[in-house]
Amino acid sequence: MKTREFLNEPWRKVAARRRMLLLILVLVPSLIATSMMGSLLPHRGSTLLELSIIIVYGILFIWISLGFWTALAGFWTLLKRYDKFAVTHTQSSLDAPIRSQIKTAILFPICNEDPERIMAGIFAIWHSLQRLGAAERFAIHILSDSHDPDRWVQEEAAWHQLCTDLDAHGQIFYRRRRINLKRKSGNVADFCRRYGAHYTYMIVFDADSVMSGETLVRMVRIMERKRNVGILQTAPACTGRETFIARAQQFANRAFGPMYTAGLHHWFLGDAQFWGHNAIIRVKPFMDHCALSRLPGKPPLGGDILSHDFVESALMRRAGYSVWLAYDLEGSYEEVPPTLLSELKRDRRWCQGNLQHLRLVFTRGIFPGHRVLFLNGVMSYGSALLWFLFLTLATTEALVKALVQPDYFTPDKTLFPVWPVWDPRPGISLLIATALILFLPKVCGLLLVLIKGRRKQFGGFFALCGSIMFEVILSTLLAPVRMLFHSKYVFLTLLGLGIGWGTQQRDDSSTRLWEAIRFHGSGTLLGLVWGFALFQINRVFFWWASPLILSLVLSIPVSMLTSKLGMGRFFRKLRIFMTPEEKTLPREYQDIQDYLATRQNSCPFDLQLEDGFSRAAVDPKINALHLALLGPSPRSLAKEIATRRNTLVDKALALGPCGLSKKEKKELLYDPERMARLHDKIWDLSEEDLSKTWNVRLQP
Repeated sequence: MKTREFLNEPWRKVAARRRMLLLILVLVPSLIATSMMGSLLPHRGSTLLELSIIIVYGILFIWISLGFWTALAGFWTLLKRYDKFAVTHTQSSLDAPIRSQIKTAILFPICNEDPERIMAGIFAIWHSLQRLGAAERFAIHILSDSHDPDRWVQEEAAWHQLCTDLDAHGQIFYRRRRINLKRKSGNVADFCRRYGAHYTYMIVFDADSVMSGETLVRMVRIMERKRNVGILQTAPACTGRETFIARAQQFANRAFGPMYTAGLHHWFLGDAQFWGHNAIIRVKPFMDHCALSRLPGKPPLGGDILSHDFVESALMRRAGYSVWLAYDLEGSYEEVPPTLLSELKRDRRWCQGNLQHLRLVFTRGIFPGHRVLFLNGVMSYGSALLWFLFLTLATTEALVKALVQPDYFTPDKTLFPVWPVWDPRPGISLLIATALILFLPKVCGLLLVLIKGRRKQFGGFFALCGSIMFEVILSTLLAPVRMLFHSKYVFLTLLGLGIGWGTQQRDDSSTRLWEAIRFHGSGTLLGLVWGFALFQINRVFFWWASPLILSLVLSIPVSMLTSKLGMGRFFRKLRIFMTPEEKTLPREYQDIQDYLATRQNSCPFDLQLEDGFSRAAVDPKINALHLALLGPSPRSLAKEIATRRNTLVDKALALGPCGLSKKEKKELLYDPERMARLHDKIWDLSEEDLSKTWNVRLQP
């Protein structure tokens, strides 16, 4: 039976042995560390408070140990000359031509993103495919869920201009949904229902994703060679941003990221995860087996599954197709949030989706590896709440110890007190072990770069060491801030409070003072109160917690400074946080820059690219394009609807686009007859009225 071929794959037994080893490597040190923690507490864990501290600490130690052993496994994997389980090793098949009947769709699901940047990315990808002579094997589908009326028209115009520039009409398609059902997963599912039968594979991107033509073609060839692979996930390199925090994250992604992705491959092999973008999917089994049902109950833990990618990979694996992480496949790129606030806003959405996975852990038929990945997704945010709980319990213990008078006499009658004996060795051992777990992967990342001869790609040896030092300082400084926000997100989600799903920031705009105060003010206040209380009551514990307190107190200026473009560029001049993509700009990103340069101020009548509704109403070409994409007018409208829309036409003529709400603009844009009438009447206006009402200036 075809869907059960995975039962005979040799990697499954190897993966089982490796995961058993991982379990031993994680649990044994965690038990020892937890025992040491118990010995350091005043009552050796005999009170409820201390027992709670020990349990929470044990879970947290297990969590950080998983990351440590994943990094070491990746270090070993990348040091080896050959990995026989790497899915990219398909030998001569990589040079074989793709079968003539094979067609691959490249999907760009978007929602209120910058259309010009999206089209620039598509331009670069298509150019890369054309240089290889492989463009005819692919088709690009832009799948829009944008509900902003100006973005809607801007997308249509940008798509049409792109197709014209590339002579790619009939190969690059645009479709906008009226109803944003199930967000991105619903958008992709809608594509599969409409057009999936025409394609063997689909490569799913995010709005900021870029991939070289060589990588795209190689992914298809790997899928052709390995017919039982359902999803092949690349490890995207982060690039394209210039703010200080973004450059730090890009550096960490390029210096340490390959080690962690190789480690994930080592432990999971064909049970790997799907990250929702920069991956190729076999269309037919995806359509047959990966449909997502609604979770019972109300949001946020019920309703539509938000973090759909892990679920889809688990369902694909349950159907018998393997899911692989191509950790060594270059030429796949994405962008990171440019500021701390934009990162935290993104994490707020991801937190809710990941916590939904708690309800899927025991789904029938799911493989153990994917159950672990579900729990891993939960812990990626749940660990923050546990850390916050641990700090709260530890602070409570410190305050109790300082405020409650100790009793050194036992219940039995005795003439002499029993003095506490402090043995520093367990504490020192625990501190050393924790430091090794947290910082040894950084050393391994440095060694890998040096051994592989890539130090010049990171600015040289001293620049590389400086970058690692600054990255450690910055990540240490931001960790408590992230912990506080993630804890709040988990807590609110568990309380049943829903979270919005807005558009991610894609530009390098810096954080303003009031915005930083609004987001970080409560954390700053918490740090001040926490620090003052500890300083007054238990000064020893205050100095132990001072790095955490200082991080919260400085969160406002740190958030603002790390969002600055100038600061990022200054450190770039010093070669700090230098990445291979900054050292040598990929050709695809050069194409993006060139395309964006040609799109500046390209609208007639002095209209702006962002004035979508105005362009659809005024510009004859955009009006004709919009009407053509809408299709024919409905046969008839209800009288009250027709009357309302006629009133909107008159209102637009009198007040211009600024006089209409977004809802009113959208209603007119859906009506081809009224949009045609509005266009005709606008051009009946005098030149003075055109300029005053519609901001249109005719060229002399």
